[in-house]
Amino acid sequence: RQSLEEMWRPQFAAPGEIAGYGLGFGISELEGRRRMGHGGAIYGFATELAFLPDEKLGVVAVTTLDAANVVVERIADHALRAMLAARAGEAPPAPDTTSALPEGRAAALEGRYEGKGGAVELVDRYGRLLMLPLRGGFRTELRAAGDALLSDSRLDYGTRVVPIGTDALVVGRDTLRRVPAQRPAPPPERWRGLIGEYGWDHNILYILERDGRLHALIEWFFEYPLEEVSADVFAFPDWGLYAGERLVFTRDEHGRATSVEAASVVFPRRNVGTEAGETFRIEPVRPVEELRAEALAASPPREEGEFREPELVELITLDPTIRLDIRYATTNNFMGAVFYTEPRAFLQRPAAEALVRAHRKLREQGFGLLIHDAYRPWHVTKMFWDATPEDQKIFVADPSQGSRHNRGSAVDLTLFDLRTGEPVQMVGGYDEFSDRSFPDYPGGTSLQRWHREVLRDAMEAEGFRVYDWEWWHFDHEDWAEYPILNVPFEQIPAPATAGRAAPRRLVATAAGAGPERPGR
Repeated sequence: RQSLEEMWRPQFAAPGEIAGYGLGFGISELEGRRRMGHGGAIYGFATELAFLPDEKLGVVAVTTLDAANVVVERIADHALRAMLAARAGEAPPAPDTTSALPEGRAAALEGRYEGKGGAVELVDRYGRLLMLPLRGGFRTELRAAGDALLSDSRLDYGTRVVPIGTDALVVGRDTLRRVPAQRPAPPPERWRGLIGEYGWDHNILYILERDGRLHALIEWFFEYPLEEVSADVFAFPDWGLYAGERLVFTRDEHGRATSVEAASVVFPRRNVGTEAGETFRIEPVRPVEELRAEALAASPPREEGEFREPELVELITLDPTIRLDIRYATTNNFMGAVFYTEPRAFLQRPAAEALVRAHRKLREQGFGLLIHDAYRPWHVTKMFWDATPEDQKIFVADPSQGSRHNRGSAVDLTLFDLRTGEPVQMVGGYDEFSDRSFPDYPGGTSLQRWHREVLRDAMEAEGFRVYDWEWWHFDHEDWAEYPILNVPFEQIPAPATAGRAAPRRLVATAAGAGPERPGR
């Protein structure tokens, strides 16, 4: 018993303090009783062992989810409280919960806030409010808890955020005030060869730039600002999991890092996507012309439901300042083959008019829209699917369900700079089959991510929604009102008179009413 008590005695704690760690056990209190425990996690699971030694009650909680220690700890503590209540003959307590934010609340609070104690960025994701500490930490969701907001995610629970009016927040004990959004400066040239991914599929180390400093995103969730010691040596901050450790980069003759030693572990550089300006390519699993013949001979899935009469409009007829780079009318695309006979872009009228509004509003920020693809005949979607290896099919649409491109209600696009006429630099390239294509991919530079958000904000303000796997792909809110089409560009009729409402018609079919997943 003496040995057990020694394991539960706080080490280096103030007299009378019950907190911190003993020998191998975390020490705290629960309902006025001594609580002991220890959490654990490695790739694929998280665990919590918790017990009240004086009550002879204990819990083991396990989940097959990475880094969800906050969740299993809450489950364990709730179970302990429930057992105490049962022992006392009382009803079990209700678990602590939060609720979704009221409509419009996330959008009203979105922005950057700064104070003496730090800075945070609040991001609205379709009514969910995400908080990212800008000087290190991890992203968490804020949900409603009475008059305040409470962090509630698998990484954090209980951080209290109290909005003050419309332009200030209290986070913990710090008051942060909203600051105007500004275009970030590009990072120093000497860092460009360092930014990227390192390691292995099960353990990726991201080196990125944020707020004028290099950051390391390690163990998937934990982001640390780095201190530059020399050209190739950076130090972790004096807090967190890697306090006192350094990162040492090895570069090739072109100045591009080939590996980084972080906390005494060498992480090799990962080959992700393409270099800026290059076109991503796949090796089609079958010859393109063989796929083309099959696709042209096949028929789209039949659909049941009431659909609007298609009214495809050529985008440049609504606004000739919209620019086109229709890659599928050239060989400059991921398959290296020509799919369209003409470099043209069409959308259903509501989507086309919404896109034009976004294009014109972007002028205030010095940008315009550059279109890569819009309406796509169904047979091209089938060619993409049949040509793509199985492990990359998340980037293409299943022809048995059709694509929202086939309905004329999806568009692939980016920004161009009105001053230079050149496309802006994004984190990853168009049609790149890599994680860098994800709309919330954390890597890259502040300026690249800012460009991505400017495009997203402009499109979402006009009724579009970004596709989960591709920052450049946006679906219009009316997509489900149109049928799958397989009409070649040259057969598309001239647009109807502007402002005329499109009639509705019934399309008979034996298939379902629409795709479960849009695809690109």
